Amino acid sequence: MTTSRSRTPALPGPVPDGRGSRTDYAGAVYGSMLAASVIAASGVHEPHPRLTLILLLVITGVVFWIAHVYAQVAGEREVGRRVRWRTVRQVARHEWPLVEASALPALAVLVSPWLGAGENAWLALGVAVAQQVAWATLGARRAGATSGQTAVEGLVNLLLGLVIVAAKAALGH
Repeated sequence: MTTSRSRTPALPGPVPDGRGSRTDYAGAVYGSMLAASVIAASGVHEPHPRLTLILLLVITGVVFWIAHVYAQVAGEREVGRRVRWRTVRQVARHEWPLVEASALPALAVLVSPWLGAGENAWLALGVAVAQQVAWATLGARRAGATSGQTAVEGLVNLLLGLVIVAAKAALGH
């Protein structure tokens, strides 16, 4: 998304007309949903399943981050103009929450045996869904949404997360 004035990617900060500022938690919400999907889809039966799942979470987050940066920079550039490294760095910083969203689920995988959750990934999946809902509601509140709108955003994200949980349960991973 570009602004009509600057032709640089639209990022959090002042809105072009100067009346307010943007809030953008999309990367964190999307990254949380991505982490939940990775956890749900991983039927890890390796010698070190926790380490494997942690690596899958981190590597998937980094790969999707790079893909998002590339897609935004390549998709938003103007015809005949070179991409500036400043723009790449700016987009990379903006998209970084996609990677950060894998940190808490990965930590949950790491500490799950000490919390009595054993080698299963249900704790990490719960953490990923909970942070998805939290980021969505925080973003709504910071954007000035009403309590009702905030509740709807949280509920929609909870339902999306529960679809992933139901898929994991139904497929027996």
